[in-house]
Amino acid sequence: MRAFEDLTLLRAFVCIVECGSISAGARRLRISQPTLSRQLRTLEELCGTVLLRRDTHRMSMTETGRRLLADATAMLAHAEEADRRLREDHTTLSGHLRLFATMDLGTWIVTPLVSQFLQANPKVTATLALNNRPLQMIEEGCDVGVLPGKITDESVIARPAGMITLHLTAAPALVRSRSPVKALADLKSWPWISLAGSQFWSNKEITLFGRDGAEQTLRFSPILISEGVTSIREAVRDGLGIALLPDWLIKDELDSGDLVQVLPKWKGKDLPIHVVYAGQRVLPTRVSAFIDFAVSYLAKVRKDDQRDGGG
Repeated sequence: MRAFEDLTLLRAFVCIVECGSISAGARRLRISQPTLSRQLRTLEELCGTVLLRRDTHRMSMTETGRRLLADATAMLAHAEEADRRLREDHTTLSGHLRLFATMDLGTWIVTPLVSQFLQANPKVTATLALNNRPLQMIEEGCDVGVLPGKITDESVIARPAGMITLHLTAAPALVRSRSPVKALADLKSWPWISLAGSQFWSNKEITLFGRDGAEQTLRFSPILISEGVTSIREAVRDGLGIALLPDWLIKDELDSGDLVQVLPKWKGKDLPIHVVYAGQRVLPTRVSAFIDFAVSYLAKVRKDDQRDGGG
């Protein structure tokens, strides 16, 4: 062992010097005088020289002792500050959050969520990364993610935070230009727009569920595949094709008549939302508080949508 590897020995030396004697230092540290004397001898042996000269009347430092005192005082102050910050991480709502979400859910749902959390906790800051391929974000150091769809990473904890209802949607002009739709098979010849990424839903087939529990599946060849549901919504609004879209993204358009539901008695399989985080980490207070806030916020958003008739 080296002299600077044991903070207990350095703390003992500094305390003796500050108190002026071993007996006074032992009282401050609440240890016995022989124990403190033994710690000083151990430190001097590690340094290979005498640090304090002592006689019956006074104590004085050697030149090596003076240099060690300056270094030890700085090291102990740094260690105490680091310990204080570490305790704050686990006891106070402060510090920086590294968050991630998929592009559209992050823009429309997670950004307001984060905004409300930061306003309620002014000592916390955050970075929000938006990425439709977020599977490695925890490995890259992010704290928490809010993700729709299947969670395939077994190394993370995924807390359920609600469901997204998917509606088959088109522009009124496209619907008027086609024969009336009575069954899913009637849509096979329609132009389709799909979402990339199998963790959300298939981009080459659609399964709809009726209110009576019936189930129907249709395969198709999309004319456009996009990574963003906002992009798909805009293409649908332009009359390019028909698509499966989440309730939270099209509520205003359905209310205004810019979009209409096709086969409204049928809907896609609900898509789960999860708040995900690393399972093996000790979570700072700000992280665990954000996780609880996010789960509660998303559950409330879902209840509000249902109350407003959003599925």
